[in-house]
Amino acid sequence: MNQHAKVEIQHSTCPHDCPSACALDVEVIDGRSIGRVRGSKVQTYTAGVVCAKVARYAERIHHPDRVLYPMRRTGSKGSGQFARISWDEALDEIAARFDQAEREFGAQSVWPYYYAGTMGLVMRDGINRLSHVKKYSRFYGTICATVARIGFAIGTGKIAGVDPREMGVSDLVVIWGTNPVNTQVNVMTHASRARKERGAKIAAIDIYNNDTMKQADIKILLRPGTDGAFACGVMHVLFREGYADRAYMDRYTDCPDELEAHLKTRTPEWASKISGVPVEEIEAFARLVGQTKRSFFRLGYGFTRSRNGAAQMHAALCIPAVTGAWQYEGGGAFFNNASIWRFDESIIEGHDAIDPTTRWLDQSQIGRILTGDAEALKGGPPVKAMLIQNTNPVTVAPEQALVRKGFAREDLFMAVHEQFMTETAAMADIVLPATMFMEHDDLYYGGGHQHISVGPKLIDPPGECRSNHEVLQGLGRRLNAVHPGFEMTPRELIDATLKKSGHGDIETLEADLWRDIQPDFRTSHYLDGFAHADKKFHFKADWAHPPVGNPGLGAWDKMPSLPDHWTNIEEADEAHPFRLATSPSRGYLNTSFNETPGSQAREGAPTVMIHPEDASSLSIADGDAVTLGNMRGETTLTARLFDGVRRGVLIAESIHPNRAHIGGHGINMLTGAEAVAPIGGAAFHDNKVWIKKMAPATARKS
Repeated sequence: MNQHAKVEIQHSTCPHDCPSACALDVEVIDGRSIGRVRGSKVQTYTAGVVCAKVARYAERIHHPDRVLYPMRRTGSKGSGQFARISWDEALDEIAARFDQAEREFGAQSVWPYYYAGTMGLVMRDGINRLSHVKKYSRFYGTICATVARIGFAIGTGKIAGVDPREMGVSDLVVIWGTNPVNTQVNVMTHASRARKERGAKIAAIDIYNNDTMKQADIKILLRPGTDGAFACGVMHVLFREGYADRAYMDRYTDCPDELEAHLKTRTPEWASKISGVPVEEIEAFARLVGQTKRSFFRLGYGFTRSRNGAAQMHAALCIPAVTGAWQYEGGGAFFNNASIWRFDESIIEGHDAIDPTTRWLDQSQIGRILTGDAEALKGGPPVKAMLIQNTNPVTVAPEQALVRKGFAREDLFMAVHEQFMTETAAMADIVLPATMFMEHDDLYYGGGHQHISVGPKLIDPPGECRSNHEVLQGLGRRLNAVHPGFEMTPRELIDATLKKSGHGDIETLEADLWRDIQPDFRTSHYLDGFAHADKKFHFKADWAHPPVGNPGLGAWDKMPSLPDHWTNIEEADEAHPFRLATSPSRGYLNTSFNETPGSQAREGAPTVMIHPEDASSLSIADGDAVTLGNMRGETTLTARLFDGVRRGVLIAESIHPNRAHIGGHGINMLTGAEAVAPIGGAAFHDNKVWIKKMAPATARKS
């Protein structure tokens, strides 16, 4: 008689690079595998909803192509030829090569490199402890949110806003610079609740008619990089037509009269010429915002992908300060809650071992660094050895021509700790098999909400997979990297971090499942003053002294102090008549789900959206192979005719593997790595390009 499998519902938190950090109910089958994954109804932000990618997580965690054993490269770099070795052999070789690089070129020739393949604090950030103890080159993470974060904090004084669940009691939810249907599904849960229960309107402001805009009541279609102009046109109308809350501004903002005078010439006509939004749409949106006290501005990560993104975020953020929407439940603004966690990661990261004279290397400039750019190297030694965890730079990093050249160096030793044989892992000398989040313990926070949680180990990993922490422990012993953090288990690190942070202990947090640490209403709405020293919201930005990040990067001294259109984007020109944005898709999350069958089926082959009239002028038909190019490189993919963009704008959703593109060159061949002002970042959506139809013979050959 067959026995039925024992299915238990266990709890976890999604670790992926998404602000939702969804609370999960996981089917654990016989203690060995997982089944369906659902959003928990207990946690009030997730509210029972989870994206399709994570709902199908069994596809990923039980995928037959997972890396299961340590391997050493036996062929040329990128050949995919590896032979299985033991863990001791692998770690011994990595340590020996790190020591060799240190002897010959100094400790800073070793660069541990990581990012947000997991957002768990122990498994993501522990690699910094190795860097700090050994005085290796430090890592400055710039690929994700730095630009938008500073644009928000420069206005409010810190990175925190209104409780995002208040979208559900708003009368107007403005979703700006984010496509949550694809990237943060829970935003739509709360916005849709407001529409259903209150008759609220949802407004979407973006650069193409994406899945979120298709669900919105008001659709504002901008040209890329022109959000600041649109925001100024809106504020002009608010002042002109008496919707500005002068009493609120007099009490809570720094220079309302100066702002009003500045906006006199930023008319809707001026904004329309820059943004492409018709004058009547600018004025109608301004009146709706002015008439709706409970207007909630949900500002997104799209701002962080443009060279003028910090200034644009600040300009958009100024609108609810002009109307005084911050005073009302369901009103104000939110981007991220980074300032409320108060996590003391000193043990996880080894802060006591930091040598401030050790150079920072910019994550986004890995191509320049690995090809010997003296400025990117900060005048220091070449990078000769690396350990990479939680990221796939051979696919995701900008300036791919340089990245590929750098990774191909025979004198560069590379160890990659990965779950799949990514394009980065294929370039490694040593590949180590990594656990997934249900196979280890970790500590999580929700960037898009207000909960912290322990994500416990639910099942054993397959093969010989080890966690990031276990790898660092093994290397630490071999490299004589002495620090208490290397001697602790993940649970001990979590417990110590919680206690140092004033969050109690691990057992208490586990009992809470997902702890809500949302500040009270007055704090969240800044009713006792904003977080600047003068307690004011700052219409006038002091870009020279940002409240977070490493200042002084990019053309910070040319940034407008008052909200404006900053013309430092890559404007289209005669040689590059199109503007390209590489926006996130629904089925992939960076490259984390590139291997799962459900995501592959949804996304298909790489495509680029082009307006039908632009396509016609270039004799491009739907489905044609087309090449996009600029001064950085070229990539070839398939044209998709789409009238949901402004003319002159191209949209290529998601990051497909390079090998999925015709000819093997991915979309990031076209993106730049110049440091975005004022604290660094990468402008992935800010590219000027040309596009042309491939000749049929060339397309077949590729």
